[in-house]
Amino acid sequence: MDWYSIVKFLHIVSASLWVGGGFVLFLLGVLAERAGNIEEKLQAMRASGQLGGLFFAPMSMLTLIFGLIMCSFWVGFSDLWIIIGLIGYATTFSIGMFIFKPTGERMGAMIAREGVTPAVLAIGQRMMSAARFDYAVMLVIIADMVLKPTAHDIGILAGMALVVAAGAALAFGGNRRLAPSAA
Repeated sequence: MDWYSIVKFLHIVSASLWVGGGFVLFLLGVLAERAGNIEEKLQAMRASGQLGGLFFAPMSMLTLIFGLIMCSFWVGFSDLWIIIGLIGYATTFSIGMFIFKPTGERMGAMIAREGVTPAVLAIGQRMMSAARFDYAVMLVIIADMVLKPTAHDIGILAGMALVVAAGAALAFGGNRRLAPSAA
């Protein structure tokens, strides 16, 4: 076994734990939301907030570090798929640091002060919306790492752009629920 294989293995393990763990918590929140179970939804959000700094941020950083090591010693930084991966990482890291972390802290403080209020639930809903976009970006990063598109792979790049656009539409296009018709 060579060093590249070891670093690549560590990169994939840390990425799997980071993305997979977060996706499970997101899925628990979505399922609780659909079931109308506010307590379970808040529990998933609390767990996300608690694990953010203890687990997700370190796994995210390890994923980046091992990826940078691979690029520095073996792969380089000029391929399009590397650039897309770094942009995707910067996007999802920024969402975590500038949306999830402060929002989770604000929600925790509000719950401690006032309990579960409609304002807390509204903040939680906005956090879930941002998570939809975050996971669209993560899906694109995973596809990017596996497919390694070049500038000539128009179909793959278009598909990746479509996934990001769909994630943005789901996240920021308004949270209108379909109401049953009054017919």
